[in-house]
Amino acid sequence: MNDKLNNEMLHQLEYEGKQITLVGTAHVSKDSVELVKSVIAEVRPDTVCVELCESRASAIRQKERWQETDIIKVIKEKKAFLLLSNLMLASFQKRIAEKLEVAPGEEMIQAMASAEEVGATVHLADRDIRTTLSRTWRGMGLWGKIKLIFQLLLSMGEVDEISEADVEKMKQQDMLASILDEVGKSMPQVRSSLIDERDRYLAEKIRTAPGKTIVAVVGAGHVPGMKRCWDQPIDIAALETMPPKSQVSKFLKWFIPFCICVLFVYGFFRGGAGVGAGMITWWVLANGILAGCGALVALGHPLTVISSVLAAPLTSLNPMIAAGWVSGLVEAFTRKPKVKDFERLPNDILSVKGFWRNKVTRILLVVVFTNLGSAVGTFVAIPMMMKYL
Repeated sequence: MNDKLNNEMLHQLEYEGKQITLVGTAHVSKDSVELVKSVIAEVRPDTVCVELCESRASAIRQKERWQETDIIKVIKEKKAFLLLSNLMLASFQKRIAEKLEVAPGEEMIQAMASAEEVGATVHLADRDIRTTLSRTWRGMGLWGKIKLIFQLLLSMGEVDEISEADVEKMKQQDMLASILDEVGKSMPQVRSSLIDERDRYLAEKIRTAPGKTIVAVVGAGHVPGMKRCWDQPIDIAALETMPPKSQVSKFLKWFIPFCICVLFVYGFFRGGAGVGAGMITWWVLANGILAGCGALVALGHPLTVISSVLAAPLTSLNPMIAAGWVSGLVEAFTRKPKVKDFERLPNDILSVKGFWRNKVTRILLVVVFTNLGSAVGTFVAIPMMMKYL
């Protein structure tokens, strides 16, 4: 790698007497791996910071971690979408890496290995991926969530079409940003949680890391944002917590089901049993059929589809329960994942077909698509019910 490129990727910073060498790497470049190795060997720092969180570091260190996943617990804790998103992002990164013959996160693996060689402490500097995705999800409306899910799905089929120009662009971007680039353009809040917040988080974690001499390895796409906020106060606790739901959101969560129940009662009083029954029929059909279609799209078990059809009209009136949780649990019990499903997960997530074939990811797809179908069904049913009044 030439000196000019080295100068572009290496940045010398100071903070309260600490000497910090910031290495801006290209996540899909073999040269970055060599650069990380040489810089750590030369500087011999007290601490090496890496752009990883605990869960992502464990993913690198523990190859069989998927076998410990409790899929029932994931559904009950309402984390199905977070796990599915994480798997889709991992799929995209692994396929890009294979296309370019670079192991996923190889520069981070090298940074940790080099840290051990020189006796440096490894400091995980990135925010937990689950927190990042949760904050992103919390800040989006229904349409935004639908766009995000389909952007993730579409990204899985675009790897073979990536050109050299696209690769060069990825070398200057954060991996999350490159996958969700189109969504980020139309939804600024996505970029805020995925990139801008993490720029500040990384800057604070790195500048407060232990040791007087620090080498920090981060994606090149984060470097400009980190340098901009380097001397600014950063409230890291605020970046680690879930933002409270807006009062409007809390209000609508209960107000919409309440209004629907009022419509039913009004229909019976104004038009009699015939009108009331017609309104209920539309409600049951719209919610049940579209939720069932969601379960079908995910290739759910017949009992799963039936459960989604039966549950959706009721769960849509109960803000505390979602149809996808019911259908997901039914799918998990009727097609309980086996050890081999968890063992095959790293390979199955490399293809769209694999996501639908593996019992683990199919359960997650059932939860997500059933919930989407039920949500759409609610908005379809309301105008149809209004026609009776």
